[in-house]
Amino acid sequence: MSMKGEFAALIVVAGLLPATAAAHHSFSMFNRDQLATVSGVIKDYEWSNPHVWIHLMVTDDKGVPREWGFEMQSIAQDSRAGWRPDSVKPGDKVTIEFHPLKDGSRGGQLTSAVLANGMRLGPPPPDGFLSVKPGDGGI
Repeated sequence: MSMKGEFAALIVVAGLLPATAAAHHSFSMFNRDQLATVSGVIKDYEWSNPHVWIHLMVTDDKGVPREWGFEMQSIAQDSRAGWRPDSVKPGDKVTIEFHPLKDGSRGGQLTSAVLANGMRLGPPPPDGFLSVKPGDGGI
């Protein structure tokens, strides 16, 4: 390839980089200084990239079911934390710990979940390996 062709290819690649970086959002909409807990029933579990999502039906203080949305990490990160495509299904009861949305909307960034069978799924442990001890950040 000529020097002119290499330069043109470099310009094309450089032009694509900002679009790729802008495609992923920050987590600044979550209040990472607060943790909240809510229990409910799984409405939907979206096992897909770029982020896994759980939609939970939570009964409010007036007895009205309300939908909450919880953003998780990527499939790879959630897999290291013990999550699987079949970890939960619609109708399962679960308790979720999360960083709430700053605007007060119903939802947030999931930090951990306790399933109906007592299993805790959380963020990947600091060493990156899946733990087998309940409550320590792995399973």
